Amino acid sequence: MRGLNPFSSLAWRIARNSILAAAILSAAPAAAQTLAALPDASASVAQIGGAKPTAAWTEFCGRMPQECAVDTSEAQAIALTPKIWQAIMKVNAKVNAEIKAVTDEDHIGIVDRWDFPDNGKGDCEDIQLLKRRELAKLGIPYRAMRMTVVIDELGAGHAVLMIRTDRGDFILDNKHSMVLSWQKTGYTYIKREGTDSQEWVHLGGVIGRTTTASAGQ
Repeated sequence: MRGLNPFSSLAWRIARNSILAAAILSAAPAAAQTLAALPDASASVAQIGGAKPTAAWTEFCGRMPQECAVDTSEAQAIALTPKIWQAIMKVNAKVNAEIKAVTDEDHIGIVDRWDFPDNGKGDCEDIQLLKRRELAKLGIPYRAMRMTVVIDELGAGHAVLMIRTDRGDFILDNKHSMVLSWQKTGYTYIKREGTDSQEWVHLGGVIGRTTTASAGQ
């Protein structure tokens, strides 16, 4: 009797399938780690028309026009990778820890002034402006980072930084060091910088649901 040909036998097919399964399983942890390193994807905030910026923003742009210019050659949303996500979370936490949050009135005797907190103190919009500047140094386009006005959990006006990504819009906030999807903040979204011109856009007062998400989600 001739010897069994392993390349045409059931034994070979079983061995081949085992090899393929092992290769898939060995690749799965890396893929799972990449996905686990990113927040859940969600829909972006819809804009529903034009809106006027705050008077303090207009004054800020008069002093620092480069901070308000819109370069339409830049991407208006970034591809969110684990490396970029880690950088966003790190900058958010670092700036929050380094800058003492004080109101403009207590700090400089003015009700509302947008500026960089270069002396280590500032209010919500000042802190978000610094985060935007630091992230721009890392290569994130300004056009994908939009200053945004919301109503917070206390019913007061509040400024946050919205980063627009292919996984949805995420919020950098000085109230805590978590970076959340806009849908998980509990804030009411009023308006933000536009992406096609220096005009702002209205967000319709849509509400992000409150969450108890873990850090970085």
